[in-house]
Amino acid sequence: MPTTYNLATLLEDSARKYPEREAIVFPATGRRMTYAEVDAVANMVANFLVGKGIQPGDKVALSCPNLPYFSLVYWGILKAGATVVPLNVLLKAREVAYHLGDSDAKAYFCFEGTAELPIGQEGYAGFQQSDGCETFVVITAALDGESPFEGVPTFGQALGGTQPTFDTVETDEDDTAVILYTSGTTGQPKGAELRHRNMRDNALFSEAVFGCDPEKPERYLCVLPLFHSFGQTVIQNGAASTGSTVVMLPRFEARPALELMQSERITFFAGVPTMYWGLLGALKEAQSSSESSVDVAEIRKNLRVAAAGGAALPVEVHKEFEKRFGVTIREGYGLSETSPVASFSPEGDDIRVGSIGIPAPGVEMKLIQPDSWDEVEWSEDAIGEIAIKGHNIMKGYYGRPDATDDAIRDGWFRSGDLGRRDADGWYYIVDRSKDMIIRGGYNVYPREVEEVLMTHPDVSLAAVIGVPHESHGEEIKAFVIREDGATVTEDELVAWAKEQMAAYKYPRIVEFVPSLPMTATGKILKRELS
Repeated sequence: MPTTYNLATLLEDSARKYPEREAIVFPATGRRMTYAEVDAVANMVANFLVGKGIQPGDKVALSCPNLPYFSLVYWGILKAGATVVPLNVLLKAREVAYHLGDSDAKAYFCFEGTAELPIGQEGYAGFQQSDGCETFVVITAALDGESPFEGVPTFGQALGGTQPTFDTVETDEDDTAVILYTSGTTGQPKGAELRHRNMRDNALFSEAVFGCDPEKPERYLCVLPLFHSFGQTVIQNGAASTGSTVVMLPRFEARPALELMQSERITFFAGVPTMYWGLLGALKEAQSSSESSVDVAEIRKNLRVAAAGGAALPVEVHKEFEKRFGVTIREGYGLSETSPVASFSPEGDDIRVGSIGIPAPGVEMKLIQPDSWDEVEWSEDAIGEIAIKGHNIMKGYYGRPDATDDAIRDGWFRSGDLGRRDADGWYYIVDRSKDMIIRGGYNVYPREVEEVLMTHPDVSLAAVIGVPHESHGEEIKAFVIREDGATVTEDELVAWAKEQMAAYKYPRIVEFVPSLPMTATGKILKRELS
């Protein structure tokens, strides 16, 4: 029997219960929007879309960094009964055209961007290359700004004359709410179709997993890109589910993030490992300056939750963050295809450093053979590919039934990540199956080597890959960012690593680098290393 539910209910319920609570804070402009205001503007977006002929089930794309506009458009698309297609703001025109075509988007909202990051220029060029997308709206930084493209309406112009009230379209909870595109590290990006119930249930994890209470609203710092599943679900939608406040930073910068954590009394921070590494570096730098305005004691006073995901968190970062900020980072795990949360370290339990916790409520996990669906026989050392089953699993890859069949069987989704499970059912990521190095017939997991390297006092961050080798098949190479003032040489680090690891594991090649390539979501982009 069909069940009516629209994800926009998360916003509407909070707007009804807590109309005057702050929903969005944007320090860059001083803008503070209440739940009533966000709901009203989202209604105007929905009215505009319906006026443009958007029907329930139609796809509407959105390119926007962490600005209030992202949430206003996101909720408006859902209210109209349409499907949100958030796009990475770093996409070039050709890539934008691909995503618009692949998702069958009928309309497209795109932020104008800056000279350094011309999101609007690339977006409009991509729109012009797309045959099926009929409506383009450019979002200008200022609501009354002029359109940079002739004949193209701005967000302010599009909403002019529309009503702030709207009867939200009734959708079935199994209808597609959002299509999230995978990063495309292998082949063309695929769109994961996430149902209204997938996204709702994942957002509601905030109360079950993090102990969030609508009567004691959180203050989230949003540095994770909202176009990505982690920021969208855990921050934006999680906050809406409890009537909490989202403080937006357009892109992650460690020092400004620390300052906002202090001035905005942030209680909930979520990030990927490189962000935690960045915060620790910025704090160290701030504390060495006599003019620093960062007071870590003030941050510690309010910070209640620190959540990590997106990649394995180095143990050394774990320990140092708890020491400095007084909060143990709770690691979790998930993918775009799982809405995204699949597991998290449970509230109140002693955190097991390096673990991604236990399956979230209503979710099952198991280890399977990487080359089949057979379950791995359990032992403390047994390693297998993580498979996930539950209400968080996507409907499938949009327009790709074969890829869906490869990824999902009998409700189980295979993740592509290698892990192990301890006797208490806690899971640990070993590595991406595609990142595993085979040196002379031995399996080497890059993350294990990276963890060891980061225990060296002169090593700040490390990324390990396999490079072709004539006799061993692959050789192990480490790219290392050194601590400021470090004196260790590349040869010395190789010699040190040789003493710490088995002969087949330690890196024979070390290259010092000033930085590492990263995705827009802060993950280290190993495919660009060689």
